[in-house]
Amino acid sequence: MTAPGRPGPEPAELHGQLHHVELWVSDLAATKRSLGWLLGQLGYEVFQDWPAGRSWRLGPTYVVAEQSPALLPGGHDRLRAGLNHLAFHVAGWDQVDRLVKESPEHGWALMFADRHPFAGGEAHYAAYLEDSQGFEVELVAVD
Repeated sequence: MTAPGRPGPEPAELHGQLHHVELWVSDLAATKRSLGWLLGQLGYEVFQDWPAGRSWRLGPTYVVAEQSPALLPGGHDRLRAGLNHLAFHVAGWDQVDRLVKESPEHGWALMFADRHPFAGGEAHYAAYLEDSQGFEVELVAVD
């Protein structure tokens, strides 16, 4: 059963699926520029917006970015315990290539450029991008 007036998957269909991911960021404006652009390209839409944060939703899953007043200093480091990266399916090699080409204009830098687009192995066409705050995303081509 779904919430009244809100069509969507039945609870059994959602069991075990990711509900949301919340990222605490030190620069919300930069995150809106980088992650907001990328999520929009992947089909996410702005879901919630408030002075200290924003969320983007695709289907039943959403991604939250918040510049919380409780955030400790030090910034994000993908090499420390915690979140290393988010990985997204992308509709084919050409779309991965397009996103890589456009990403620098939105605050992203290509990682592992010497091995791109097969940094994850010969059978794994993907791009690894890092934004100005050190958050990494992996864009995996779906064939």
